[in-house]
Amino acid sequence: MLPVNERLRVEEILKDLDSYIPRRKGWTWRKKLPEGTRVNGFVYNQISEPLKNSIGLPASHYFDNIDPQPDAVITSEIASGRFEDDIRRMRMAAWHGADHIMVIRTLGQSHIDGLIEGTPEGVGGIPITRKQLRATRKALDIIEDEVGRPINFHSYVSGVAGPEIAVLFAEEGVNGAHQDPQYNILYRGINPIRSFVDAAVAKKIMASVGMLQIDGAHNANASSKSAWKVMPELLVQHAINCVFSVRSGMPKELISLSTVPPVTSPAPEFRLNFVYALTVRELFKDYRFRAQMNTRYIESDLIDATRIHVLDTLISRLTKADIQSTITPDEGRNVPWHINSIRGIQTAKHTLLALDGIQDMLRVNEEVVRPMMRELKMRSILMMEEILNLGGYFEAAEKAVFVDNGQYPERNGDGIPRPKYGGIGSGTVVPRDSDYYAPVCEHFGYNRVPEWLVQPDDPIGGCTLHDRNKIKYIDELDETDNVNLRIAQHIEDREKNLISPEVEWWGDGWVQLDLTIPDDPDHAEAAALEIAKRMGFSEVSVISKTILNPIEATYLELKVKVPFKLERDSLQLPEKPDLLTSEDITAYVKENPMRVVAGTIGNDEHSVGIREILDIKHGGIEKFGFKYTYLGTSISPEKFIDAAIETGSDAILISTIITHNDVHVDNMTKLSQLAVEKGVREKLILVCGGTQITSELAQECGMDGGFGRGTKGINVASFLVKKKRELSE
Repeated sequence: MLPVNERLRVEEILKDLDSYIPRRKGWTWRKKLPEGTRVNGFVYNQISEPLKNSIGLPASHYFDNIDPQPDAVITSEIASGRFEDDIRRMRMAAWHGADHIMVIRTLGQSHIDGLIEGTPEGVGGIPITRKQLRATRKALDIIEDEVGRPINFHSYVSGVAGPEIAVLFAEEGVNGAHQDPQYNILYRGINPIRSFVDAAVAKKIMASVGMLQIDGAHNANASSKSAWKVMPELLVQHAINCVFSVRSGMPKELISLSTVPPVTSPAPEFRLNFVYALTVRELFKDYRFRAQMNTRYIESDLIDATRIHVLDTLISRLTKADIQSTITPDEGRNVPWHINSIRGIQTAKHTLLALDGIQDMLRVNEEVVRPMMRELKMRSILMMEEILNLGGYFEAAEKAVFVDNGQYPERNGDGIPRPKYGGIGSGTVVPRDSDYYAPVCEHFGYNRVPEWLVQPDDPIGGCTLHDRNKIKYIDELDETDNVNLRIAQHIEDREKNLISPEVEWWGDGWVQLDLTIPDDPDHAEAAALEIAKRMGFSEVSVISKTILNPIEATYLELKVKVPFKLERDSLQLPEKPDLLTSEDITAYVKENPMRVVAGTIGNDEHSVGIREILDIKHGGIEKFGFKYTYLGTSISPEKFIDAAIETGSDAILISTIITHNDVHVDNMTKLSQLAVEKGVREKLILVCGGTQITSELAQECGMDGGFGRGTKGINVASFLVKKKRELSE
């Protein structure tokens, strides 16, 4: 197993790929734990087995670093465009709890119209060549061992190369794929007949290796102008693909509907989305559900995307979701930040855990929702009847029935027309001869297999799904753009111990810069660009702009490049505190009782931080035996000194958050000077804490020590004991 402190080395993964065999095929669900399972005293009803190695939610350190895993599979959508960087992001995602890795498009389409074995990056960024798939699956083998859970690898079986891609995926251990013939027709312009024939073949192959199928009906509301009006059509599209998939040989348990809430605020989103979610899950109760937020409304604002994500995941918990997808603003601004992938996972995990067992506490008001659900079902049934009356799916598509922005039966006249005998691949479907025979397994449709054969591929000793020796492995075809050339820079940087920031690819130098400019949007944007350039950044561009007020201020996010790299060995690492153990601190205080006075100083009303340092509830110094007198907020320096003298305290702990006009510096300095003036400076340990405080700054102001962000009770307790010992010597 890869040591946790060692990087994935792409060059090692690329070795011997020609002989690599995927160690498992098929989709894997999480292993759910029984309802009422306890984790660190908390009771959970909807969690799965824990990970061997993981990174918990930001607040987990308050709960002994527990990291319970929700019962739903969690998706990470990765789009760097280079598979060698994708696998690094996969490792990051898996550590945070993702076990469904989707590699999607970057700048182009996520499908191809022909099987291209040697393309350097696939088309549009997805791994589509055998080399890319093998390298990715091999890396995931390593990551699986590291986190102790199977990771499902996912891609797309679409385009007119769908059947060939399905075979490739089946051979190389891809675990799940999008496959929906309607997507090809409506959004790719592929001939309807060809699309459905290809889909039948692809679905049969996918089913043979237990590959999960996710449909693409959600693209209707992702593409339409009035997404909330296409809810009846979404149900129709799901129904068509489900029935067709089953008829093609796909078991129901391998069919997952990609359900997307159709609307967001400022519309009354919950009412509309919740009713739709209840309806689709009731109609398709025999199938799996993949819940995803609607990319139709994603702007470039990370906080906005997160709000939508949380509300949509609430619906997952109130209804049902076997897979919880994660979406980030990357789709809105085409900047696939590593961090946003992780934030999406954290958002999904946080929301699912926060709402654990919510269905047991709430009940749906059937009197309110049932009529709305019935209306939605009736609209869908009427639409399906019209499709049948028109002659079927092909005739309906030709008449632009689909993705019309009217709420059925209303028509807006802006649907997508797709001619039955037109489009890419038109005229390529021909009847098979009566004696047609193909020596391959998992064949869809008519195949005249001789009666004396057990398997149709026996005469050739097995097809590629049975005999991997028949698979032809092709490495690289492009001499100027291939993974070996791309990772050369990685290896050189690593050997030279060079560091630079990254967004998409190894050390690409990109940085996100946040600015608030007190002016209108146009002047703020111009000013932000100029500021970034004067700061020495290059390739500056604005990726997000939020108006705080039309004239008062604008908040901007910039994408900028750092024009240098750092030598890793020359960096001065922050000193880690040399802390006494809890036992040592407790034993010393028991033998040498210590008392402190504490509070916030000056005109500061912030009290949360100092209370966490003091109270036993938050692991404060009280747990080690310290006694304290809490004076409250906005305490003058004089009162601190007087209280310390009156109580016979050993130390004064002050907290200061307010730093305007260096008031924190003035207050620390004044406290120290008063202690000197009253003749108690040598007897008192003076400590200050706050978000802008450093030990160096505190000491410059006459204090004994200072603590900034992230300080815990043990940090202060250890410092006080060490200082007391020093004064006692």
